[in-house]
Amino acid sequence: MERLVILGGGESGTGAALLGKKLGYNVFLSDKGKLADKYKNVLERENIPYEEGKHTEEKIFTATLVVKSPGIPDKVPMIKALRERGIEVISEIEFAGRHTDATMYCITGSNGKTTTTLLLHHILKNAGYDVGLAGNVGSSLAAQVAENKHRFYVVELSSFQLDGMFRFKCDTAILTNITPDHLDRYDYKFENYVDSKFRILNNMRPEDLFICGYDCDVVRERVGRMGVVPSVAGFTYSEDEHLQAFMRGNIVVARLEGREFCIDKKDITIQGRHNVYNAMAAILASLKAGVSDEKLREGLMTFPQVEHRLETVAVVNGVTYINDSKATNVDSAWYALDSMHAPVVWIAGGTDKGNDYSVLFDLVREKVKLLICMGVDNRKLIDAFSPICEVLDTHSLDETMAIASQRAEEGDVVLLSPCCASFDLFKNYENRGELFKEKVRELIK
Repeated sequence: MERLVILGGGESGTGAALLGKKLGYNVFLSDKGKLADKYKNVLERENIPYEEGKHTEEKIFTATLVVKSPGIPDKVPMIKALRERGIEVISEIEFAGRHTDATMYCITGSNGKTTTTLLLHHILKNAGYDVGLAGNVGSSLAAQVAENKHRFYVVELSSFQLDGMFRFKCDTAILTNITPDHLDRYDYKFENYVDSKFRILNNMRPEDLFICGYDCDVVRERVGRMGVVPSVAGFTYSEDEHLQAFMRGNIVVARLEGREFCIDKKDITIQGRHNVYNAMAAILASLKAGVSDEKLREGLMTFPQVEHRLETVAVVNGVTYINDSKATNVDSAWYALDSMHAPVVWIAGGTDKGNDYSVLFDLVREKVKLLICMGVDNRKLIDAFSPICEVLDTHSLDETMAIASQRAEEGDVVLLSPCCASFDLFKNYENRGELFKEKVRELIK
């Protein structure tokens, strides 16, 4: 019996364990941290052996196949040692993809991928498709392949997941954009990160579709000089009718395979330029899937707000509080500020990932009345923005919210769009966003 070892016992690892057991592998799961109770309960219910708080080498090196969590870098000694022994190390997505013939709609990019993924899934589900949601959002793809098979899957893929994919094939691939992010995982070389994102094209066929954001210089230039096998559908916020999705005044136009679909951007439930891009990508993928104009329009007009991404929390004393905690890089913050049409009290800060803030300077001059820096060490933000707007230094959410509620006036927006990772004061961006929303709701009482 082949031995499957899984490194990491979160959503993807537990899902891989379930699929491995169903396929007849001798499965062992190892997590260096503490397993969440919900995953531990699944493993115990299924009698799948596991360990937590350590990696026991003699148990791991007996593997014939290893599925590792995307959070574990390739450069750690354990992964290097496995590969030196000739043991194949793959991602959960790769493992699942080897055991299903479902149609895969896959989305990656530095920004917009979660919204695009959720929007496309909503459109397809609303249109009656048997579709699962997987990857960075939804449930584990491997668990669904094992226990709850679907004919179609919409899968959000991070660069870390793509790095562990080798034979996996997307039927429709979406690349929203590429901006510097996670460079610590890529030897601080942007080109390595770009290469990782373009792995989404691996194994695609001429009859497949690659949808990409042409307003992103990096994407456009790379596509222009490489031999892309599938058909290419570009989208732009300009009126360039040479591309497959573009603007005609305020109308979003998409053309694919002889069809043309049009919708006024104000009729799409999610607003802002960044969401027009997300909608264009989802529309093109929906046209490829054969969704009718009626169902496509219905899906775009009924899609709910995405949590932690420009999520309006409440209006308190005439001040609109917006949770954009998922904006963990400069590009995300740029789109957030670009979509604001009222004076902004901007809350930013956290763990800096080597950010270059200069691209934000013009928007900050135009829109921001006060920047509140919230983090353990805010020196880089303070140095960057002090010449441009008023900047205050805070080190807790309570302190930040007290200042924001005092300084914001009727008609203003208080925007949490951190521009940085959350790990200095919070567990993750979701935790940061949830706590922000709690504090806003307390202002109503």
